[in-house]
Amino acid sequence: MVRFENVGLRYGMGAEVLRDVDFAIPADSFQFLTGPSGAGKTTLLRMMMLALRPTRGRVEIFGADAAGLAKDEVTMARRRIGVVFQDFRLLDHLTTYENVALPLRVQGRAEANYRAEVVELLRWVGLGDRMHASPQILSGGEKQRAAIARALMVRPDLLLADEPTGNVDPALAKRLLRLFVELHKSGTAVVIATHDVGLMEMMPAARRIMVGDGAARVLE
Repeated sequence: MVRFENVGLRYGMGAEVLRDVDFAIPADSFQFLTGPSGAGKTTLLRMMMLALRPTRGRVEIFGADAAGLAKDEVTMARRRIGVVFQDFRLLDHLTTYENVALPLRVQGRAEANYRAEVVELLRWVGLGDRMHASPQILSGGEKQRAAIARALMVRPDLLLADEPTGNVDPALAKRLLRLFVELHKSGTAVVIATHDVGLMEMMPAARRIMVGDGAARVLE
């Protein structure tokens, strides 16, 4: 799915914030991207979703060199990626239901073909009674769950989640992790950026990529 080879990133003329990064995300894998706050986890995710380009090295996405992708090819690649952002990125003029269904509307699917699926997923993440609410009146945890539901709706080949359980209680975090696991079982590669040790301990067999001091290494 994703391969980093000798990747480095710097902003302007400053020192590299990431250096000599080498790892691969195999298809159908489940991975935790971990490390302290500010270590570069979000930056790595942004490179995986083609929002940032490295200043050196090679990033491959779905077998293609990201540096050589044309604009339309980048768009097509991003359609295969589900992303859960820390800032949620919900549209305030849409209801919770409309936000979650938005990726399917963009694909041109008729609402009659997806409404039941959206409603079922909203109920699963505990938003069944909030589907007609505006994001402006949702709590942080509710916005987080809506963002997760939206990312899962397209059944992506690759799911990137940045601290997806940071605004929910432990019981709901466990339930959301089960949702990610079920998506993984259906064939999606999952990468969760987190510093939550408890969350990672729920899946001891998942591989961990440690980010710190500008580098990233796979923990065996």
